[in-house]
Amino acid sequence: MPDALKPYRVAVIGCGPRGLAGGTAYQAHPRTTVVGVCDLSAERVETLGETLGVSGRFSDHRTMIRETHPDIVVIATTADFHYDLAMDVLTFGVNVDVEKPLCLDLEQADAVVARSLEHGVQVAGHHQYRSGASMRALVRLIEDGRIGQVHHIEANCKGYYGGYGLMNIGCHLLNNIVKVGGRCRSVMALAQTGGRLITAADAVSSPEGMGVIAGEFLTATLQLDPGVTATLIHHRLPNVGRPPLHSVVEVVGTEGHLMWKSDAAWFLPHGRFVPDGVYDQWEPVPLVFPSGFGPGQGSLAADDYWFVDEYVNALDEGRDHECSGPEVVRILETMMGIFESAATGQRVDLPQTGREHPLRRWRREQGLGEAPPMPRSYREWLAAEDLRVADGALQPV
Repeated sequence: MPDALKPYRVAVIGCGPRGLAGGTAYQAHPRTTVVGVCDLSAERVETLGETLGVSGRFSDHRTMIRETHPDIVVIATTADFHYDLAMDVLTFGVNVDVEKPLCLDLEQADAVVARSLEHGVQVAGHHQYRSGASMRALVRLIEDGRIGQVHHIEANCKGYYGGYGLMNIGCHLLNNIVKVGGRCRSVMALAQTGGRLITAADAVSSPEGMGVIAGEFLTATLQLDPGVTATLIHHRLPNVGRPPLHSVVEVVGTEGHLMWKSDAAWFLPHGRFVPDGVYDQWEPVPLVFPSGFGPGQGSLAADDYWFVDEYVNALDEGRDHECSGPEVVRILETMMGIFESAATGQRVDLPQTGREHPLRRWRREQGLGEAPPMPRSYREWLAAEDLRVADGALQPV
């Protein structure tokens, strides 16, 4: 069989919701087959194995890789396991697909990319929206000149606690920003907690294993390609999820506007406007679905399928995935730059020379130790953080 038609074998580590999403997409693609699933929870392994129709079910990822010989290993665990798993899996000489964020800091991310190069394989960050159905629709309109020249982008998160939102949904929003605005060159950020500017004591352990974060309300300005700027907003809002709030990205052109959310897109044929009589002119944009994709796909998401299709094509063509390791490191650099700018009050140029997590360094420089543990559950974490702020626990801990 010619290399261009090579089938790719896939193994999944982490059988939770993202393992299901990724595994479903790989199982649906005609060029990929899931040959193994792995998790420390036997119940999750059995559930995902049954759902995908995969007989290879494992509790140890090394055993899974040795026995199933995958070409791609999906790491769909929580973020605090990404680094160790990626570093270990890469030693087997297989390509890796890592859920967001790739790692918790730049030191880890640099090491992962270096190891992938050492073994001659790829690392891709699973930022599925960057190559997804709604983003493809917007890019078509931009390339067709429908909004003129892009000059500003505003991305707004769904209302999570700011620093946590940055490490979580911010990965997707930043990928969308650079997709249409170009590489980020510098950032300036402002972070507030409890109605005041953050201090080093506000650099705390994140919920859900996403490292050290800071800022209940986080606002950043990004300098992109010449003449293009962006604003990234991660502000904690009350009652997140009731009703559901969506992350949105607005692309402002000289002759029109575009609006993105994960499953929809809109076009407004005005360069500048006031609300009266204009907002009702937003036009829905037909999404760009994969060939043969349509209603009745069950749990299969078009954006995850597009991500898989991009990986297959990249491997076929001997090129990097659009969300390759080096590209995802640049996204993480922007996230770390936002935290550093919020801590120092200064503009941060990218790429950064220092690779240590800036909030951990800030705590150390202010005479504080490592950020103490916090509850892992997001809602329990919020309650603990609110208590910390209400108690005035702003001094060294």
